Amino acid sequence: MKRFLTAGAAAVAVVTLTALAPDASAATPGRPATKPTEKTSAQVRDGETQPVFSRADAISQAVDIETTVDSDRDGKRDTVRLRIMRPKETGQGLKVPTIMEPSPYWAGILDVPNHPVDIGGTSSLAATRFQRNLAEVFPGYYDNYFLPRGYAVADLDSVGTGGSTGCPTSGARNEQAGAKAAVDWLNGRARGWAPDGTPVKADWSTGNVGMIGQSYDGTLPNMAAATGVDGLKAIVPIAGISDWYGYYRDNGGVIAPGGYQGEDLDVLAKAVLTRKNPEVCKQVIDEIEARQDRDTGDYSPFWDDRNYVKDARKVKAAVMVVHGLNDWNVKTEQSVRWWNALKKAGVPHKLWLHQANHATPFRWRIDEWLRQTHHWFDRYLYGIRNGIENEPKVDIQHPDGSWETAKDWPLPGTRTLPVSLNPGSGSGGQPGVLGTRPRSGAPQAFTDEGRTRTAEQLLTGEDKADPNRLAYLTGPLSKPLRLDGIPKADIRASLNGSSPYLTALLVDYGTDTRPTGARVTTTDKVCYGQSVPGDEGCTLRQELATETAPYKIITRGWLDARNRSSISRSEPLTPGKTYSFRWDMQPTDYTVKAGHRLGVIILSTDYDYTLRHPAGTAVTLRPGASRVLLPVAPGGDTSLK
Repeated sequence: MKRFLTAGAAAVAVVTLTALAPDASAATPGRPATKPTEKTSAQVRDGETQPVFSRADAISQAVDIETTVDSDRDGKRDTVRLRIMRPKETGQGLKVPTIMEPSPYWAGILDVPNHPVDIGGTSSLAATRFQRNLAEVFPGYYDNYFLPRGYAVADLDSVGTGGSTGCPTSGARNEQAGAKAAVDWLNGRARGWAPDGTPVKADWSTGNVGMIGQSYDGTLPNMAAATGVDGLKAIVPIAGISDWYGYYRDNGGVIAPGGYQGEDLDVLAKAVLTRKNPEVCKQVIDEIEARQDRDTGDYSPFWDDRNYVKDARKVKAAVMVVHGLNDWNVKTEQSVRWWNALKKAGVPHKLWLHQANHATPFRWRIDEWLRQTHHWFDRYLYGIRNGIENEPKVDIQHPDGSWETAKDWPLPGTRTLPVSLNPGSGSGGQPGVLGTRPRSGAPQAFTDEGRTRTAEQLLTGEDKADPNRLAYLTGPLSKPLRLDGIPKADIRASLNGSSPYLTALLVDYGTDTRPTGARVTTTDKVCYGQSVPGDEGCTLRQELATETAPYKIITRGWLDARNRSSISRSEPLTPGKTYSFRWDMQPTDYTVKAGHRLGVIILSTDYDYTLRHPAGTAVTLRPGASRVLLPVAPGGDTSLK
């Protein structure tokens, strides 16, 4: 059996920490906690709990917890299944806090066909089967690492999945109630039963709860925290959703998660419907399909029910937000909007931005990841004053793999730089020029062919005119330009045809070796926690995969032009009439190197993300009057000559 100990630990005195009531004062290194309320629960050395409990001897139990909702409409309140592992000493009066991973994926996932995305024709995706990579669900290391340090660890089946009842609804309030119920039970406020029907209470729980998870497993902690539930003290949402509208829609458009073109709320709900007797949920999921509105993409009360950002002021948990800058599944907007709302609400907050895609930094920055998450939970679940809240609030990974810390994000001093889309000297003014001074010119037009040409195909050949897009480029930069925040498109244009979409791409042109977002597993074995047969407390370290390419899409953004005034209301477009269109691109933190060129590509259909209307829509843009607004960090090349 292995234990994780730091070098020189034997030379440091071990301090006993007694379990605290939720608001009791905390221990500091070298001194015991004050106001002890329970039997000894952990030991502290250098300001962190130590691995003094046995993973091999842990107690396991399953509990069905009553929620406050009846989403399957059977006349009984839904229940959620919680599987718990806790130190054996909790059977003898020890009280400990709990770290929980709520998930719809514990019982696996079903194959479900996606929606067609070619409008007015047969979609090439009509027969595609929904299949997520379950290996990317956050790996389970908590029992090996945290249980020996005096924590219970728990897996929760969200509503309608695994051993739970009710119906999955892809983020609606019933799923929120399920995650909240688990916290309530751990605080003695909800009823629970063993699988044989025997009532059971969490008499071993301090009531302090943390949640952690990736993707949907990171969304459920956001959902629970947004209820303001007492006892949820800290969460670590990794690539979590904060607003489901921004996951399946954007600026009035029907927008797919990267890699899952044609997926929607109903598809996901069907995919995770792994409870017994799933047929009872047919009507509920049929109603989701009817109300999600794949025709207009308008925001509505249906989507507002799945928006947690507006409830940030209710959050009582400290939130450590984690997201990949190359994640096009759960896009960066989901974490950045949440981060900004939490800051405004005065919630304790921390941010990691890394260079992978839809993933956790655990396996390529394991030492620092464990240190910070360990201290995060120690601070807020045990009350140990280890200083984590006084450390830099932001960790940012650069493309070369190095990390930077900052006191805020975007970086202090970041400003908005308006950059005009000006005509060039070539035929028809294409390719155009990006410049800080607007220059007017004749209207520039293209014809949408995004149904057959991808964005990646349309952005190549940037030095030549292309009938299916518009391109605008700087010259080679004299020094690096760091984009740090949310770029915006501000376009004067007209549309004439069936596609209502406008797409803007921000592109780094310059051959370079850059991270792709994927990871490569090395042979470097790291043992971080206690092992038991069949569950080794070790992992193989990963590295970020890279590729050498002549360009990289920095970020992109979409608008349904019918929603030019409001995401909640579609308005008809008059063919050929010029309108002002303004929309956000996805947040980014990216440095364009000296010698590279920055490009803006304007499209209509984005093959991998938007609905695909028949080819032929004509888009006419007014150069000089159109621009992008760039969030530029201090010290970059802002001349853009």
